[in-house]
Amino acid sequence: MRDILARSVDYGKSLGAQYVEVRTQTLFKTLLTTKDGTVEGAKEGTEGGAAVRALVDGAWGFVSLGKLEPKLLTKAVGEAVGLAKAASSHVKSPVELAQVKTINDRVVASSKKNPKDVSMEQKISDVLAMDKAVLGHDNRIKSCTISYLDVTGTSYFVNSDGTNIEQDKLYVWSRILASAKQGSVFASAREEIGSTSGYEIFDIETPQKLGTTVAKRTVEQLKAKTPKGGAFPAVIGPNVVGVFIHEAMGHLAEADLTLSGSVLFDKLGKQIASDAVTVYDDGTIEGAFGSFKYDDEGVRTQKTPLIEKGTLTGLMNDRETAHKLNMKPTGNARAEDFRFEPIIRMRNTYLAAGDSSFEELVEDVDFGYYLKSFRGGQANLDGTFQVGIQEAYEIVKGQIGEPVRSASISGNTLETLRRVDAVGKDFELWPGRCGKGQTAFICDGGPHIRVGEVTVGGGA
Repeated sequence: MRDILARSVDYGKSLGAQYVEVRTQTLFKTLLTTKDGTVEGAKEGTEGGAAVRALVDGAWGFVSLGKLEPKLLTKAVGEAVGLAKAASSHVKSPVELAQVKTINDRVVASSKKNPKDVSMEQKISDVLAMDKAVLGHDNRIKSCTISYLDVTGTSYFVNSDGTNIEQDKLYVWSRILASAKQGSVFASAREEIGSTSGYEIFDIETPQKLGTTVAKRTVEQLKAKTPKGGAFPAVIGPNVVGVFIHEAMGHLAEADLTLSGSVLFDKLGKQIASDAVTVYDDGTIEGAFGSFKYDDEGVRTQKTPLIEKGTLTGLMNDRETAHKLNMKPTGNARAEDFRFEPIIRMRNTYLAAGDSSFEELVEDVDFGYYLKSFRGGQANLDGTFQVGIQEAYEIVKGQIGEPVRSASISGNTLETLRRVDAVGKDFELWPGRCGKGQTAFICDGGPHIRVGEVTVGGGA
């Protein structure tokens, strides 16, 4: 395969391209969906394809194909070069790429339980065990939907700089959604797990444990009250900290979006948060859902500081934005699969731990909220954000009080980061899937933190 790809790259260069890269992959996938004890979908199979990018006179040409045949690949390279040549006469800002180290490597995924070696019957049994744990916990739980996905396989990357990488892929992921009803009150909850280590994740997060966690969270919401609306101090758990850092901060620090006008555009080197805040995007954490060794431009992944003690010190770059900003590529160029061009994506994005205990975070709050688990979130380039909360509690005179439901927080990212006045010494990462025109597997998280004031949505 490497020789075939190398010849394809050389062919692209002979046609006049300044740079050519070819990615191929062969992946085996399992997809499962269950609803209320019934298997609604179960399929598995292998798919493969290739992607070609060619750079000619400052313009990209991109072609993908669904068959790994040498003749078709050669044709695709010619088409990519042709597209780049056609686009080059219209490009306003010619693309240039930052120089990177040439790599020749083989990356092998290791696991105690490769999901490909686990039977479909076992996977169905484990998913239905989660379902049973949810629905059997309380008769007020009315519905449970579970999705399961695993991906294994190998990708190849060869470019005209001389880089040649063969890299295994291994992902295991599942999500549980549950709902409950009591009288006129409706409640729902969710949980996700994900790993790049293997199917052994279900030995740690067992189906019974996962199902019970979601069931308890769902039922707890039935007795919860609506929060007061307004600005309050809040202690925010790692699950909510993660989605806030990902949505409200992380996307703003993806250099393509920064250059498109995010609120961080002119903030490099400036204080944008309290001294207690340090944020990283890190692709090197073993087993984390957003980890890998090389990105889809053949750049080695790394631990990238974004905020250090409140100061914006870095962005996430691919080779193109790194050249524009006179920075170094950070290994954040990722493509969902061979059908897509690589773009800047997060990996494992988190707020670093501090030195406060949970009790210390809570004890100084006269009245506020403990926001433990998120429901969803979104943010805008101007720095405004909104995060839905699925599990939250009042804090009254330094003690955790009654549960509240249907809460949300909103505000301005930079103002909220400046109001972080204490950071916990605990730390958790949570897996997820991020959409930005294509899907990427990621993690986010951090410690518990305390924010002096955040806008909480609720009743009057």
